[in-house]
Amino acid sequence: MSLLSLLESVLGRSKKTSGSNTSFRCPSCNHYKYKLEIDLNSQYWHCWVCNIKGRKLSTLFRKINASASQLKDLSESLDEHIHIEVKEEQKSVSLPPEFVPILNGNKNNPEFRNALSYLKGRGITPSDMVRYSIGYCETGEYDKMIIIPSYDANGKLNFFTGRSYYKDSSFKHKNPKVSKDIIGFDLLIDWSLPITIVEGVFDAIAVKNNAIPLFGKIILDNLKKKIIEQEVKTVYIALDADAKSKALDICNYLISNGVDVYLINLKDKDPSEYGYSKITELKNNTLAMSGSNLMLEQMGIKF
Repeated sequence: MSLLSLLESVLGRSKKTSGSNTSFRCPSCNHYKYKLEIDLNSQYWHCWVCNIKGRKLSTLFRKINASASQLKDLSESLDEHIHIEVKEEQKSVSLPPEFVPILNGNKNNPEFRNALSYLKGRGITPSDMVRYSIGYCETGEYDKMIIIPSYDANGKLNFFTGRSYYKDSSFKHKNPKVSKDIIGFDLLIDWSLPITIVEGVFDAIAVKNNAIPLFGKIILDNLKKKIIEQEVKTVYIALDADAKSKALDICNYLISNGVDVYLINLKDKDPSEYGYSKITELKNNTLAMSGSNLMLEQMGIKF
């Protein structure tokens, strides 16, 4: 569902204003005119009558007591909207100017120690820090964030993700506004071997071997295309439990293209919480997904 369609299903009819802005009737003050204005790109929203406002649509949804399924739909719609928005005018990506490789940090600097402590707490080893070129920023747009870059098959930066290394930070994570229709960690992937598809970079690092982060819950065109072009024979899918429908969509696509698919049951954890040993055990104990089993899963019946 498109972002605008979802908003209209929750807030009612809309009116286009200017640029990426759209207005609705405000559910807070119930003014008869379309005074709640939402910027679909930035997520900023503001009612010009009662003056309620915010910078995230999830805040608005919670304020009007939207259901859990509507909040889930919002997350997915935002992912798709950002992908479409940036694909229309693709931008190049570069690391923040304040980026410092973590192993080049000053050991006497408290920010370096906090960043390093965060990574160790996530089970990231020094060899992981080198392999994934992990760094951090002390200032700037990605202030107090760990930065994990992704490089394409030719060694060119194609994405990065920022994650706050302070638990009480207002902004837990931040990505550049470029298309996610890339192949995460492509430089590290051996396409002749089985691959594992996960949601985030810490999940991929936990899996270690041939793991590709989606930077979300949706498999986009470039990854789909490369799996088929490279004739990948086996794919493991390890998405969080709340992304079950998206995982089944991926299974359906891959099975229909002759790929052996293994859907890992993560229950209430993600791969980064399980760690390498446990996620490997889960992979080894997962049976291949057949067309009939996929149908049962889609019907909500366990096999």
